[in-house]
Amino acid sequence: MLYKKLLSKQFSLIVLGALLAMGKVSAQAIRIPQNTNFPSSIGRTVGATTIEIKYNSPGVKGREGKIWGTDIAPYGFTVLGYGSNVQSPWRAGADESTTISFSTDVKVNGKPLPAGKYALFMAVYADSCTLIFNKNTDGWGSYFYRADLDVLRVKTIQQKNQPNLQERLIYSFANQTAESVEVALEWERWKIPFKVEVDLKKTTLADIRRQMSGAIGFDPASLEAAATWCLMNDLNYEEALNWINSASDPNLGGVNGFRTLSTKSKLLEKLGKTAESAKVWNEAIEKATVMELHSYGRQLLAQKKTKEAMAIFESNYKKNNGAWPTNAGLMRGYSAAGDLKKALEHAKIALTQAPDETNKKFIESAIKQLEAGQALN
Repeated sequence: MLYKKLLSKQFSLIVLGALLAMGKVSAQAIRIPQNTNFPSSIGRTVGATTIEIKYNSPGVKGREGKIWGTDIAPYGFTVLGYGSNVQSPWRAGADESTTISFSTDVKVNGKPLPAGKYALFMAVYADSCTLIFNKNTDGWGSYFYRADLDVLRVKTIQQKNQPNLQERLIYSFANQTAESVEVALEWERWKIPFKVEVDLKKTTLADIRRQMSGAIGFDPASLEAAATWCLMNDLNYEEALNWINSASDPNLGGVNGFRTLSTKSKLLEKLGKTAESAKVWNEAIEKATVMELHSYGRQLLAQKKTKEAMAIFESNYKKNNGAWPTNAGLMRGYSAAGDLKKALEHAKIALTQAPDETNKKFIESAIKQLEAGQALN
């Protein structure tokens, strides 16, 4: 049996050698799945920015304490051999180059990096690491590294002696905010983190413009949302005004109502067109429903704009002859303004108007709070 196995293996090698000699097989033409270094990928979106990392994941395999500063992950820059004669950093993974891509411009540990796809290398040392973002994304590891293709080098500090052994090398995302995320390579007892930051307003506006250039640019609701976003973020007023004009044009399927007109009024005010803004605002108030005005007043209260909120609540009260929920609005407004007596008066009237049990219980609770001399939340 052993003789037959050896004979079969010998025959296979002879056939393979013959095929190679005839040019029928390339040494790189076939890929056999291996259970050594797992091909892996991970991604994250921060605002309008997509981050993607592709890497091969080696294992510790009993080499704890023998990874860093050895021929597995050498310190600094070394000649790796196997035909490579250049001083090279560590490949930050295994096999092919680790790659990282950013769909927009970003900052890495405070340093600017243009949008694009990069090979990620690391020059690791005992007490620090240098992240290297390189243009050659098709290399085999860092064996043929070229420093002239580096786009960015930035220092980071590794966190050593992690409590749990990380058997397989991984990349992770943590501590995400609206404008940043921490990326980290984790392997053995080391964690090598770096912070990626985005310009949220700039990238979001660019993404909105990209979307508006397509079919969505004909959708009134999307046009309104884009204009409102610009207003809320204090930028791009002229283009936002064009968007809200389209969103409120009945000939284009838009609705000339309170939401669109109030947004238009505020954009005109931002552009210094105060007379036109006031005219549009009056039109918006006239077209608003009782609930639209009430909801808008509550939004103003949430923004701590008590005076402006009171003006809306009072306008709503007069326009709708004190109907529900205008007294509830004045209750909230007077409470925020510190006039608890007036707030209580309107709360008691609102209780008689409450349209359902849920609202009734809320008003009853508000009355008790006001009678105890406490302002409403």
